[in-house]
Formats: sequence, C-alpha cells, structure tokens
Amino acid sequence: MNNARRALPILALTTGEPAGIGPEIALVAARAFCKDRPDFRLVLVGDMDLLRARARDGALAIELSPFSENPPAARNALEVLHVPLPIQAEPGRLDERNAPYVLATLDAAIDGALLGRFAGIVTAPVQKSIINAAGIPFTGHTEYLAERCRVPKVVMMLVGAGLRVALATTHLPLRAVADAITPHGLDATLSVLAFDLRHRFGVREPRILVCGLNPHAGEQGFLGREEIDTIEPAVARARALGLSVTGPLPADTLFQPKYLEQADAVLAMYHDQGLTVLKYASFGRGVNVTLGLPIVRTSVDHGTALDLAGRARADAGSMSAALETAAFMVQAAAGA
Repeated sequence: MNNARRALPILALTTGEPAGIGPEIALVAARAFCKDRPDFRLVLVGDMDLLRARARDGALAIELSPFSENPPAARNALEVLHVPLPIQAEPGRLDERNAPYVLATLDAAIDGALLGRFAGIVTAPVQKSIINAAGIPFTGHTEYLAERCRVPKVVMMLVGAGLRVALATTHLPLRAVADAITPHGLDATLSVLAFDLRHRFGVREPRILVCGLNPHAGEQGFLGREEIDTIEPAVARARALGLSVTGPLPADTLFQPKYLEQADAVLAMYHDQGLTVLKYASFGRGVNVTLGLPIVRTSVDHGTALDLAGRARADAGSMSAALETAAFMVQAAAGA
C-alpha cells in the first residue's frame, strides 16, 4: 500500500504569508483534499511549528508529518516540507523579516516541480506590499513564476462559476494598459491560451471570445483605435492559424449566456475588465491559474485577509477549488 502511494502524483501547497489566512486555509483544504482524493499525495510547504500553531488556533485535530519520498504510515497525516520561519509570526501582524521566507516556500515548490518531484503547485496568498517593503521587488506570483521558470510569456486566467477569463495584461496601472496591448503580446497570449486549454484543460478545439479595450469596442474608431489597429488584426492572425477566436466584442455585453455558451474562455484586455465579472459570480470559489508554464500552478482568488487570520473564520473554499483544479489539470495533461 505504501509503495502504491509513493507512486502517486504529488501536489505542493505553499502556505503563503505567515501572518495571513494562508496557513489555516491550507490546513483545512489539505485535510479535505487528502480525504477525498486518494489518487494524489499532497505536501504543505512552510514552517512546521507555524502550521502546528495555526492548527491549534483553529481547533483542528490534524497530524503533521515531515515530507519524504516514503509517505507517512498514517493515511490521515498531512505531509510538510519544512521551510524555517525566521521570526515567529503573529496572526494579522506583518513583519518584513519574514518576507524572504515567503519566497523560500515558493522556490521550494517551484524547484520540486521543475525537477519532476511535484506534479503541480498550489499557492496560498502572499502580501506583495510587505515583500516590496523588505526591499525585494515583487509584482506577484504570476510574474515571479515566469521569471523562475524562464518562460517568455505567461497568461493569468481565473476559473469559476463556469467561466474562464484570461488577461492580456495583468498588474498594471490603468494608465499603462493601452500601451501594453501590442500585436506581439496579443499573438503570444492567444497562442498560450489556446495551447493550455487543449493540454491542461482537455478542450480539443478551444473557442475564445476577445474583449475590446474601449467602451463599445471602440465604436468603429470614434472611442479609440486600439480595436482597429491592434486587437482586430491579432484576432485575424489567430484565425489564420486555425484558432476559433471571435472579437473584439464590447466587454459590457460580452458576459451574457448567448455569448458565453459558445465559448471556452474569454480574453479580457485588463485586470478589472474581466475579473470583476468573474469574482462577482464566484468569489470565494474562484481559482487563479498561470498558463504558459512548464508546470501546473493554481492559486486562490483572494488575498491574505489579515483581519481574519488566526480566528478560525476564514473560508477555505477557494483553496479547495484551487487544489481540485490543479489535480484536474495534472490528469488532463497526462491524458493529452
């Protein structure tokens, strides 16, 4: 039995900002996942003492076991890849001295996935502000993963409530968005999106709807020329390559059943254009997926919720959905 479990695919779950809700939602979701998915192993990546403390805070009767190639004898024990925390973390109180720890947990998971030790990684939320305050430039998980995996293009996509919404640009000031939407960027985004819908989600012939940037998709140039000069040509090039791509369509009317029923994903031009709709429909159950990586990566759709940390009130629904999505992607890729 132990040998059979040893051969199972392993998901690595990083526990995020130690002062936030990441450690506790990781514990809750991991316990449920290990119970419901005997076809996977799961390893928490974080400080063992921190996780024990958060289990006590939440009155969680959870056994923790050091991660090794041989699974623990107790099937209900959660495995932990120990990354030491420099300073004891207090729920709700950020400490710059723990910022390197957060990145160390990410690095441990990424390294394991790149080496084939882990089949995929799932990440709890981090506090970008405290990482930057510690003098470490950090835009977000998506950009960090791209740099660590040395890939030229990644795409952020959120999944929830039956929707898949990908982004042409990610964490940018609104003022910078129009300049960031380029022919090369859109070509690469559509290519990555179509490829991973096939190979990570099992969609044989992906159908993609593309949002316009401006109100009414530019109103034939009267409200901006980005649609005419950049987005429409990119859609035409994608079609010439055999992709099923429609657009640009006005974003304020695209998200309705008559369009969405004929699509497998929507490509929005900027962060709030697409994610406002998806998070309204699925907040607390949505999943953030990074496409274009050589590894599977998913995450939650929310932040660190410092005000809830350590109070046993955080909802682990998005984390559970992220684990299930990662497992689905691993199995879809294996069957591709």
